[in-house]
Amino acid sequence: MPVKKRVEMRKLPVEERIKSFNEVMLGLTEEQAIEEAKRCLQCPNHPCMEGCPLNTEIPKFIKKIAERDFLSAYKIIKEKNPIPAITGRVCPQEVRCEAKCTLQRVGEPIAIGALERFVADWAMREGVIKEEITKAPSNNIRVAVVGSGPSGITVAANLAKLGYEVTIFEALQKPGGLLIYGIPEFKLPKKVVECEIDHLKHLGVDIQTNVVIGRTYTIKELFQNGYRAIFLGIGLGMPRFLNIPGENLVNIYTANEILIRTNLMKAYLFPKYDTPIKVGDIVAVVGGGNVAMDAARTAIRLGAKEVYIVYRRSEEEMPAWKKELINAKEEGVKLQLLTQPIRFIGDKDGRVTGMECLKMQLGEPDASGRRRPIPIKGSEFIFKADTVIIAVGYRPNPLIQNTTPEIKVNEEGCIIVDKHCRTSMNGVYAAGDIILGEATVAEAIGTGRIASTTIHQDIREGRI
Repeated sequence: MPVKKRVEMRKLPVEERIKSFNEVMLGLTEEQAIEEAKRCLQCPNHPCMEGCPLNTEIPKFIKKIAERDFLSAYKIIKEKNPIPAITGRVCPQEVRCEAKCTLQRVGEPIAIGALERFVADWAMREGVIKEEITKAPSNNIRVAVVGSGPSGITVAANLAKLGYEVTIFEALQKPGGLLIYGIPEFKLPKKVVECEIDHLKHLGVDIQTNVVIGRTYTIKELFQNGYRAIFLGIGLGMPRFLNIPGENLVNIYTANEILIRTNLMKAYLFPKYDTPIKVGDIVAVVGGGNVAMDAARTAIRLGAKEVYIVYRRSEEEMPAWKKELINAKEEGVKLQLLTQPIRFIGDKDGRVTGMECLKMQLGEPDASGRRRPIPIKGSEFIFKADTVIIAVGYRPNPLIQNTTPEIKVNEEGCIIVDKHCRTSMNGVYAAGDIILGEATVAEAIGTGRIASTTIHQDIREGRI
């Protein structure tokens, strides 16, 4: 018997999406979701769950969708995942749960991410997430959560349900962390993130914005102010640079700057929002990951005529997820592969006009498992561009490390924790990118869950 074809999510037409920041992926209809859920084989060994950092009971919630019991499906997901409307949009299911799906061997895997998103969106439309939540009485124990990204949201929600008085301290003017400032509107609408933040407020979590821990308050001052435990979900807040000549020329941006100014400050709605950002006709985005794709697709929407991804390896070695690369190509982003910038070139006014680059060839795999790029001697050439966006990754902000040396970090600046997410300073815990490096939203949630469990146990057993 032939396997039924996978139901693919609808997309906004290309000619519409490149002219706006409206969400590209439109979700499944009710009938599409049920049809796709019925493809699930309900394998007794649940291989898909092995690929999920949250251990979500995937076959169980899919079965409920097939039965049109969307409320039960939502409750099953929420047992392990506090923000399914977000993970359903930005989790790399293609290399996680869907890669483990039994149907992958004979055809196309179940669209697990699309089904998760369908259930979460249904719950938002129906007002289910605003229903009264079972919550323990207050135990009058205060816990500080530093950062309001995925791991911070997870810790705050879990501890608030257990009766703790939780305060989130967010450095920027809006809570949500990376979910607000790092992921474009066309991938993750901010109204979705705001809905999840409202859920935290509904649980009684106090959210204080524009508070920079390490400057507004130190870790020690938080303890002095009565917090029993402190959780650090501060992510990787500083961009990496190429460190080549000319990097300070005008119209060379980091992806961090482009994304914050468009996502958080809504630069694309100028003059309604007074934070304009201008890109030129030819934009070169240096890097090959998801952030590079986000920056390139943002540049298209900001009016660039040509946008290139400049990457030193081949397309096969790109760390960007396949679906991100497909969407970028559909929108007109071009690839300039096996190319390494070595110098930026500017005009007499200090504005970038291009890059001197080397052509590369691939050698043996390096520590990342990808083939090592090797420069081709004498292959220098000029790549013209009037805007450059550097998207080669992020690193930790050293502010907390500098003000609290008791918290040990590794050579990359990431906080060192034990398997229970305890740092080297008693009463301080950490999770998410600040301990993992650049990771996924689901991995951040997973470590946040470990941290919240540890905090509760340590307080209950008198260790802090």
